[in-house]
Amino acid sequence: MSTAAVTKANWWNGGKSPFNLEYGKLMMWYFLMSDAFTFGAFLISYGTIRFSQNFWPDPNVVFNAFPFAGHANLPLAFVSLMTFILIMSSVTMVLAVHAGHHNDKKGVVKWLIWTIVGGIAFLACQAWEWTHMITAEHAVLTDGTLDVIGQTTKVNPWGNPVDMAQATAALNNTSHEGLVKLAHIENQAKSFQQLGVLSDATLKGMIKLEQLHVRESGPVAFGGFFYGITGFHGFHVFSGVIINIVMLIMTQKNVFHNRGHYLMIEKAGLYWHFVDLVWVFVFLCFYLI
Repeated sequence: MSTAAVTKANWWNGGKSPFNLEYGKLMMWYFLMSDAFTFGAFLISYGTIRFSQNFWPDPNVVFNAFPFAGHANLPLAFVSLMTFILIMSSVTMVLAVHAGHHNDKKGVVKWLIWTIVGGIAFLACQAWEWTHMITAEHAVLTDGTLDVIGQTTKVNPWGNPVDMAQATAALNNTSHEGLVKLAHIENQAKSFQQLGVLSDATLKGMIKLEQLHVRESGPVAFGGFFYGITGFHGFHVFSGVIINIVMLIMTQKNVFHNRGHYLMIEKAGLYWHFVDLVWVFVFLCFYLI
């Protein structure tokens, strides 16, 4: 009796997925899961190092610049713009997928273009942020003298603030080349060559320590983690832009229309939403906490 029941049971024989899930979409989910583990490992490593340190740079101080705003103090304004751009590109991707479900070629093309524009705009913003951080001039107390450095993977200018007495003593010990760099911070109109011919006394008179906000060197690990993780995410955004461009070309050439479905747009959308979701965690770890 039990044997007959087993024989008549409608067991899945491999002909059709019991979850009614398309193979390509399932493989995309596997890829995104493995990629999530990679990002998770990076962020856990970052958190471990950060909370093992006695001091860590304040995001409100590090990320307070905005293009064409000069020395205006605008904490997290620019990265908020970057986040808004990426979220809006995710919205346009949803609309592209929705248009694909209705076999609306024009809608798919329109919203894919806007998604690509959003991705390129985000990458442009990230390029500006990196360039600004690397090339920016920050006065730092190093070995009893003052130096001017930017944020790289080897040095970090975001340490503890230095009091005026200590900064003044360090200024008197600073070399001529160091004084030229310090004077250039507040005198961008003059070149290093023009400042270099001035005497040390003249250069010191041009330097306003209270406006330089001199700090000690900060933890070197900050730069490595920041450029490494945000760069890895930026690579994913760049890859997503390339994928969406390919999807756009295939849509314009009626590849999906001839197939009778736009499943590839949906798979590309899964990747793009994943990139957007990962940015939320990157934004939280580096810019908010």
